Amino acid sequence: MESYYLIVLICLIALAVSDLVVGVSNDAVNFLNSAFGSRVASKRTVLIVASAGIMLGAASSSGMMEIARKGIFNPEMFAFADIMVIFLAVMLTDIILLDLFNTFGMPTSTTVSIMFELLGAAFVVASIKVLSNGDSFSTLGEYLNTDNAILIIAGIFLSVLIAFSLGTLVQYIVRLVFSFNLDKSLKKYGPVFGGLAITMITYFMLIKGMKGSNFIPVNWLVWIKGNVTLLLVVMAAFWTASCYVLTYFFKLNILKIVVLIGTFSLAMAFAGNDLVNFIGVPIAGLQSYTIFESSSIAADSLNMGILGDKMQANTLILLGAGVIMILTLWFSKKARSVTETEINLSREGAGTERFKSNWLSRIIVRGGIRMSSAGNKMLSANAREKIDAQFEKKNQGNIAAKDQPAFDLVRASVNLMMASLLIAFATSLKLPLSTTYVSFMVAMGTSLADRAWNRESAVYRVAGVVNVISGWLFTAVIAFSAAGIIAVILFYGGIIAVISLMALTIFLIVRSQIIHKRLEKKKDKTLNNLLNRDRIHSSEVFKESEVRISSTLYKVSFILSDIIQALGNDDRKRILKAKTEVKSYKKEHDELIASFYYYLKKIDTKGHKEGQFYMHALNYLQNISQSVHLIGEKVYEHVDNLHQSLQKEKVEELIQLSSHLSNLFVNISNMMSDSAQGSMKSIEDQSNEILEFLDSLERNQIERIKTETSSPKNSMLYLSIVLECRDILNDYTDLVSLYENDASEPKTPSPGNRKELLQN
Repeated sequence: MESYYLIVLICLIALAVSDLVVGVSNDAVNFLNSAFGSRVASKRTVLIVASAGIMLGAASSSGMMEIARKGIFNPEMFAFADIMVIFLAVMLTDIILLDLFNTFGMPTSTTVSIMFELLGAAFVVASIKVLSNGDSFSTLGEYLNTDNAILIIAGIFLSVLIAFSLGTLVQYIVRLVFSFNLDKSLKKYGPVFGGLAITMITYFMLIKGMKGSNFIPVNWLVWIKGNVTLLLVVMAAFWTASCYVLTYFFKLNILKIVVLIGTFSLAMAFAGNDLVNFIGVPIAGLQSYTIFESSSIAADSLNMGILGDKMQANTLILLGAGVIMILTLWFSKKARSVTETEINLSREGAGTERFKSNWLSRIIVRGGIRMSSAGNKMLSANAREKIDAQFEKKNQGNIAAKDQPAFDLVRASVNLMMASLLIAFATSLKLPLSTTYVSFMVAMGTSLADRAWNRESAVYRVAGVVNVISGWLFTAVIAFSAAGIIAVILFYGGIIAVISLMALTIFLIVRSQIIHKRLEKKKDKTLNNLLNRDRIHSSEVFKESEVRISSTLYKVSFILSDIIQALGNDDRKRILKAKTEVKSYKKEHDELIASFYYYLKKIDTKGHKEGQFYMHALNYLQNISQSVHLIGEKVYEHVDNLHQSLQKEKVEELIQLSSHLSNLFVNISNMMSDSAQGSMKSIEDQSNEILEFLDSLERNQIERIKTETSSPKNSMLYLSIVLECRDILNDYTDLVSLYENDASEPKTPSPGNRKELLQN
């Protein structure tokens, strides 16, 4: 039996290392985004500063570890065997859940995850014990530390409102003082702001944040606690004077120093506050196993009340965890994916939006506009003009598009200062406040106050915030449920369940890595690289269009072939897969349409030739996308509603049509890649042959409708596919002709959806 618990302990240690990697990939967004978004320094410099903060925070996190032992449940009510089941269930659930969110680039809360996992696993194990003892379920409250759990959970969710509100208020006040014209205001107000900001960060991070450290003498902490006011006054005077010297004598931008110190402090707060989420449970498991090994009591009889006593975590373990976190910070690709979400939602200016608007975001924005209008009516015209002048955005000048920050140093400073204060304050109270919730909501609040969400982007940004918050709530429910289910399996399954669940966890992590790589490959890097340029040379317009046309040729060919083959076999599963491909293809083109305006502005030409070419080419591609989408929708609806299958003759005709189109598409792609201008005549001849074939299919079907008894749904589906294929063929032929002429005389595209294109 002892070997069984040794295996469980080894699993906990292995899961702790994995959880550190997964957790940092998720939480790096919290302390890196302000520095990365404002481009305060090189990536290497920012990572060095953050790494130093992580190491110091890890060393000072010992006091938080007791939350995993007694913060959610009462250990004296459980035996050693029960405790190990709870701990292993929590770690297995945590890794699977966090890795899933990281794969899709969505930040979630490691704190909420671990708290609800502990609650779910402890609840289930306690319920099993109550049933086995024949007790009433009213005794469950004796097993769970409900008062503390409610306090912790309420604090986590209350932090969302507090962080957003304070972030909005402080940013609004700071922007009124500084405006966006930092050349004038920075020298005047910068040293005072910098001194106060660094004072607050220093006090909360180095004093309160290190309260649980093993290496700070107790008498120091006692002296600090009794001399708070004196300490704050001295630090404020020292840092303000230092900021004046750095500003006027060394000509340094004090906001850069604030951002770097804030990055250090927030990284430290993250490690000090959140390290418990990754290794708190394994450390508690190690301490439990040590107690079990030194006793002679059976695992199911050994009471674990001793876990409620004060215990210090091994400093070497904490430092080792810090090293793993730092390595992950430098080398994790998933961490980069997660950072994109917050920067995208809080950036200045417009661009392609990651999230679509929804009814809730529209209601919120509409309400916000009404409140803003009501507030403006309370101010005089002169006051409104002065306030608006402070929020007037500064021209980026000659800064290259790829080097332009998502937001300025003022907002980055407020983001870091407010997040550090809130997280460090919670740490000093030993409340595991969610760094993700606080950092994200502060960033959203400062974005709102800074008017980064204008009428063009507000509904999309708010929709993004709603989606992220919904994901947080989803995390809590899934964490509780999944940890409970896994605890049941482990409780009754023994060693077989341990090995099986470990194997499943490894499989899911490997699979998520594959999915993440696939998602990264799907990103349209060619277009993104061009959009990050200041100017796009006219030759690149044609080259990028060539790549895009060739890509759509192959995609449309495969999609049509899959749909028709699946339709012939009534293969609903294959049609559903094809529908997913259609949806993905259409999404790519919708994103392309969204970037059209910004792309067009950057084309480096004095005339309109290249712009017209790109606009018309995009219109053809949009028409093709809509035709493919319509075919996919109609075929899926037909099969899903169990309508009569197409006759064998019709299926064969559609397969033949698909084959003709595929051959044409291959020839077009070869012509474009080889720049074989003379082959256009053969393309036209092949297109005309297919058009004649389409004419014959339409005539035959009309004749069949007149002379045969067939299903109306069946006949109309066949005609719809044929007609949409005709449109696709016409659009591709016109598109190639347009490309062939190198936009020397751009031909006017068919009306199609040009109006929709320009509106988007």
